Amino acid sequence: MAVDPRPSLTLVEPATPAPAGLPPAARRAIVLALNLATIALLGWGVADVLGGDGWSVADVVIFAGFLVAAPWTTLGFWNAAIGLALLHGPWARPERTVYPYWAATERSAPLTARTALAMVVRNEDPAPSFRALAAMRDALAAEGVLPAFRFYVLSDSSKAEIAAAEEALFADFAGTFPADNRPVYRRREVNTGYKAGNVADFLARWGDENDFFVTLDADSLIAADTLVRMVRAMQADPKLGLLQTLVVGAPADSAFARIFQFGMRHGMRSFTMGSAWWTGDCGPYWGHNAIARTAAFRDHCQLPVLPGGPPLGGHILSHDQLEAAFLRRAGWAVRVLPIETASYEQNPPSVAEFAYRDMRWCQGNMQYWRFLVAPGLRPVSRFQIAQALLMYVAAPAWMAMTLATTVKAMMQDFRIEDLDLGIALFIAVFAMSLAPKLAGFADVALTKGGLARYGGGLRFGVSALLEVLFSMLLAPAMALNITIFMIGLLFGRSISWSGQNRAVRSLSWVAAWRGLWPQTLLGAVLIGVLSWTAPLAVAWGAPILFGLLLAVPLGVATARPRLGRWLGRHGLFAGPEDFAPPPILPQAGLAPLPLARPRVDELPRAAE
Repeated sequence: MAVDPRPSLTLVEPATPAPAGLPPAARRAIVLALNLATIALLGWGVADVLGGDGWSVADVVIFAGFLVAAPWTTLGFWNAAIGLALLHGPWARPERTVYPYWAATERSAPLTARTALAMVVRNEDPAPSFRALAAMRDALAAEGVLPAFRFYVLSDSSKAEIAAAEEALFADFAGTFPADNRPVYRRREVNTGYKAGNVADFLARWGDENDFFVTLDADSLIAADTLVRMVRAMQADPKLGLLQTLVVGAPADSAFARIFQFGMRHGMRSFTMGSAWWTGDCGPYWGHNAIARTAAFRDHCQLPVLPGGPPLGGHILSHDQLEAAFLRRAGWAVRVLPIETASYEQNPPSVAEFAYRDMRWCQGNMQYWRFLVAPGLRPVSRFQIAQALLMYVAAPAWMAMTLATTVKAMMQDFRIEDLDLGIALFIAVFAMSLAPKLAGFADVALTKGGLARYGGGLRFGVSALLEVLFSMLLAPAMALNITIFMIGLLFGRSISWSGQNRAVRSLSWVAAWRGLWPQTLLGAVLIGVLSWTAPLAVAWGAPILFGLLLAVPLGVATARPRLGRWLGRHGLFAGPEDFAPPPILPQAGLAPLPLARPRVDELPRAAE
């Protein structure tokens, strides 16, 4: 496999200060020690429970599955714990110790660079995308900085009717610009290289015309002040190759999207803060809502075509983490901004759309194994690539553990004296898996005025509790889905990058059954067998067992537009944007639903 050689670079020193506090090597050593110690302690406990009276085949499977799945869970726990401490600990100064480069952007430095806003689209309804582009255009014009940006619409649409609609909407959009700054629309008839190939073609054609470029997906939306500060950060630090923003979900009408992005938002905030503390200039790239240095990205992020064909060969589907690793290999800093700004995306409206997206990401990540030994990569980059693999390998590991545990319970192959330790381990691992979300919820509660921004403590508390329950039920169904898909990968099953449905649409019982019948069948079989042989195991395994059994009705219910509208009107699973939306959201057609009743803090006060 051919990879780009590591170049020698002469870079000037940054104008912005480096993070204060412990040096990066010390931070990484601390995180490594914490994770290894935690895995060793939990592993010892699991081994003690399983091997107390000898090792059966089921015991070996459970222990092996634990060793595969534990690193992702443990890392999530420590990232969240460190992040929460940075946000609310006694020495909490993350603006100095994690992201000092962002504080420097508050100064009103002029925009001297030329920045492309490049939106990548493929076979999706173009109307929402052009509403978002128009909203960003108007916001930049209002700030007086529109001449510093140029819009590009990079289409890979293969459906004639969608391409025609894109061209018509683009003509209207482009007509609002002066002749010296007109947007560009380009459509490729064949999407060679998928999204990464689309971006590479853009850089080859127009890279020399732009100092920086912002990657936008079809559902991306970034406010003008955030865009301006992103450019200032790149201008201020000549060593900064890429800056990734922390993306949050825009207000959604879909129940599934509302619930999912409520949990994702709170799971990511403390997690990303903790991760940014120790990854530093070796941060992640998520493929959109990020700004990159054009020449550096073009010169060092060309992806190789892997030997063989799909699913694990050919062009790379999940390009972003590799591009971050290649930039870092070339000497450029890659950072993630671990605080929320006005940087938005939209999430899948149903479990079916979510599962499809997850399978595409899984296939792309499974292509990463070749890059574990790619020459010149930084150790943190190799670790991140390994983690991207483990994130999906953990799903079949958990499913193997579930089946092996069921066999063990059926055989009553356990010592009663180990029950207390087993329960303690179960609670510990379960709590660790929830740690990122719990830390995010705690961050809101500990922030002055935080609960009010989410509609009050009652709304927030109910939403948090229900989201945890929902994620517990959803997780086993998605784990089985990924397990089945990964088995299919071994036999040549493939999935491609095509248009995504982001519009609210009901999921029929037939469609839900077609996609989720394996979950229902496995859940029914496990519950039936365990009810007959080990009834107590049904109670302990209820989140997994009933998550599988109820996958179809849960998918149908959360795709119902009526439920989504009801949740929106009552402010459940809401973000601050639902109660005080920034102007760019309604301008882009993403205004939240009006509340059914006024908030308590909006009611008129009695005269004193």
